[in-house]
Amino acid sequence: MAHTKNHDYHILPPSIWPFFGAVSGFTMLFGMVMFMNHGGARGTPFIAIIGALGVIYTMYAWWSAVVHEGNTGDHTPVVRISLRYGFIMFIMSEVMFFSAWFWTFFKHRLYPMGPLSPIKDGIWPPAGVEVFNPWHLPIINTLVLLCSGAAATWAHHALVHENNNRPAIKQGLTLAIILGVMFTGFQAYEYAHAGFNYAGNIYGASFFMATGFHGAHVIIGSIFLTVCLIRTYNGDFTPEQHVGFEAAAWYWHFVDVVWLFLFAAVYVWGAG
Repeated sequence: MAHTKNHDYHILPPSIWPFFGAVSGFTMLFGMVMFMNHGGARGTPFIAIIGALGVIYTMYAWWSAVVHEGNTGDHTPVVRISLRYGFIMFIMSEVMFFSAWFWTFFKHRLYPMGPLSPIKDGIWPPAGVEVFNPWHLPIINTLVLLCSGAAATWAHHALVHENNNRPAIKQGLTLAIILGVMFTGFQAYEYAHAGFNYAGNIYGASFFMATGFHGAHVIIGSIFLTVCLIRTYNGDFTPEQHVGFEAAAWYWHFVDVVWLFLFAAVYVWGAG
């Protein structure tokens, strides 16, 4: 028959979500530009909020369609390999993203600028900046995040190597999420008690950009794991069919590794 499928690939039907997501993303960007550069009525954030809501709805609807494809058998072994490769390339792009923030921190840490030159009067940390003691709250937060990664690994192991042990999967994911939320709370507490601001010195700007973007990734990863937990309760995932779970675990371990580098470079070595 003409419409008989004789290959392992999944041919996607026409979808509105790429176009809707692009329009929503442009609306959000346009709204943010107007909000940050103009006062009065044009400076209100409503346009950006509308665009952001459109982006969020696009992500929900599009990923729901991907989940439906996986649950209905469209994710063949060939398709699952492609999804894994795509997510690996996404993580590689995230590595380059954080490399930029490490680069600027290393540059200013190695060659701190003073009024005349780095050689004559450059000091680090900049004058008046009271940095965090890495062996107080930062080391505790490091242990919290590492334990969260271990819990996610436990859940993954229970799924793949313990013949789909659902209670262990739920317990591991729940623990990973709780510890991730704890990390975010500790980070917010640390920010509230920082002895420096974002503006006015390069240390504060580099610190808040690097750790702030990492904190955003922790929040996203916690949501990712929460979705996996909900799907587990709904009966999704098998030892053979669990690309979404695998992607969440990879992402969470990437967040762990980035934090280890941040702790070593920013909190310990960067303290001067």
